[in-house]
Amino acid sequence: MINQFVTSNWYLFAALIAILGLLAFDPIRRRSSGIRPVSAIQLPQLMNHDNAVIVDVRDNTDFENSHIAKAINIPINQLKLNLARLEKYRKKETAMVLVCRSGQQATRGAQVLRKENFPNLYTLDGGMNAWEKEHLPVQR
Repeated sequence: MINQFVTSNWYLFAALIAILGLLAFDPIRRRSSGIRPVSAIQLPQLMNHDNAVIVDVRDNTDFENSHIAKAINIPINQLKLNLARLEKYRKKETAMVLVCRSGQQATRGAQVLRKENFPNLYTLDGGMNAWEKEHLPVQR
């Protein structure tokens, strides 16, 4: 019975396998690139115990509306132009966490910094959406 259903609807199963493959690809790609995701719940510990630096890559307006305390705002389209502002955090032991609204722009920013040989990079998994969903503090 199941075999008949699968045979009759093979295109649905092919689509399901393709979607699952795409969903699995992003975390694998991030880990293999040396960029690690950190959850909203884990980030305060990284900030408090490892003195992590938070780099918010959202535009200035979004940053001013709400941001994580002590975050540095460098919009994603200005990141390459502002590498000098981050130079003092290049040390291997300094964790740098990139933050955006949902996590996608932060990943792009982390890839830029990885190419510039910044070590110990993280992205906030789910971005500020996840941070605010957990009711963690923001500055306005």
